[in-house]
Amino acid sequence: MLRALKVSAIFHPAVEFISSLGTILVVGFGGYLAYAEGLQVEDIVAFLLYLSLFYQPITGLANLVENMQQSLAGAERVIDILDAPVEIHDSPDAIDLKDVKGEITFDHVSFSYIDGIPVLNDVSFTCKPGEMLALVGATGVGKTTITELIARFYEPDSGRILIDGHDIKDVNLSSLKQNISMVLQDTFLFNGTIAENIAYARPEATREEIKEAAKAANIDKEIEAMPEGYDTLTGERGVKLSGGQKQRISIARAILRRSPIVILDEATAAVDVETERQIRDAINSLSGKRTIVAIAHRLSTIRSAEQILVIEDGTVVEQGTHEQLIKQNGYYARMNDIQKD
Repeated sequence: MLRALKVSAIFHPAVEFISSLGTILVVGFGGYLAYAEGLQVEDIVAFLLYLSLFYQPITGLANLVENMQQSLAGAERVIDILDAPVEIHDSPDAIDLKDVKGEITFDHVSFSYIDGIPVLNDVSFTCKPGEMLALVGATGVGKTTITELIARFYEPDSGRILIDGHDIKDVNLSSLKQNISMVLQDTFLFNGTIAENIAYARPEATREEIKEAAKAANIDKEIEAMPEGYDTLTGERGVKLSGGQKQRISIARAILRRSPIVILDEATAAVDVETERQIRDAINSLSGKRTIVAIAHRLSTIRSAEQILVIEDGTVVEQGTHEQLIKQNGYYARMNDIQKD
């Protein structure tokens, strides 16, 4: 990048210098001819106008060359991504997941992004259908990695991950992802209407189904209060909405998808207390209906979870309900005391 900027810093001034030099020569030599040989001033002006017409396409061509180089550099990056080998494949005898209840089992799972640097180490747990499983711990201990392994973005180094008793390595990737909805911390909304953004999960959904999903996500009243209601444009990446509204629209999208497994990755991050309560109510509305895997640093969001896993250095160090973990007086209890203060 620095090398490109240096070349650009030389290239543009050089083009401008050559263009200006031509003008100086015409004015200087034309002035001499006007003084010595009686050249008409209007002829000099005509030369200057012709000169500008001459240099204009040259300057445009110079800009075109630079833009083309930038486009080629961007195209190379896009092609690199498109040509990147797919590491996760369906097995030859892969089956479709049907009538999924939502039971998730980790059976002695270990994983590392780089060989020799483990991220997860012998993680085991079972989340029953309709339960809420919360993942708690410091940043970088492997919470998000667990959710990505459930969606099979990566393969575990050892151990098995099962959904309803089926090893996800033996499951068709398409059917696996159809049964999982993800609500990420960085919510992405398209530059369309609110209804279109919610219906992105299921384009054939009716307006009534969209409204029902919005009610479940605790965002319906705010949408109706907007001048154009569900036809309100969100702007690029939802720029016209608050962070809490974007999160709840994303939750509504997940609800509309009707997937039996919902993954929430820091759904209450960077929102105020009132918005957190609204998002928490939206999450609680899913309780018992979907299997929820939630990552949260705010413990108030996951106190009602049937099972809480405390992750430390890629290992489950504490496991239980909120009340059980408080009684253990360990890492979770210390986190709870800090957040109370």
